[in-house]
Amino acid sequence: MPKYNDMFELSVQDMDLIETALRGLAASRSLAIPDETDDGKVDRENTLRRVHDLLGKLHDQKVFYRPKDGVYLGG
Repeated sequence: MPKYNDMFELSVQDMDLIETALRGLAASRSLAIPDETDDGKVDRENTLRRVHDLLGKLHDQKVFYRPKDGVYLGG
């Protein structure tokens, strides 16, 4: 049985493109459709939830700059 590749070589630009595409998908899926069935609504909400979870995972992997010396003032 084949194994999954767990070593990815993505650049910062690749990650930015993926994040932008996911945000666009979330924006288009968040619009309600007037004649949508209950199954369609559940499917749309599940897709939105998965996209938001994936965006959260991408965010958690980012390394944000914090100065090593002195007081950090966030804002």
